[in-house]
Amino acid sequence: MCGRYAITLPPEAMRQLFGYIEQPNFPPRHNVAPTQAVPIVRAAQGVRHFGLVRWGFLPGFVKDPKTFPLIINARAEGIATK
Repeated sequence: MCGRYAITLPPEAMRQLFGYIEQPNFPPRHNVAPTQAVPIVRAAQGVRHFGLVRWGFLPGFVKDPKTFPLIINARAEGIATK
């Protein structure tokens, strides 16, 4: 199915692989879907951190984010102008 992926590593293996300092208990999931909370690793001042974000984005023309569904894909051809 389009727009799905799997998180197969257990939390400690993810922590060792990416080297972040937090110890989250985020279990493997085999059917991660759009708009669900997903783990990310971000670097801030040279230190990696674990975080949860919602998968998707809002286009710039949206006036009320609470009433607009998150988008999970976009055309690369118009990304600079739309």
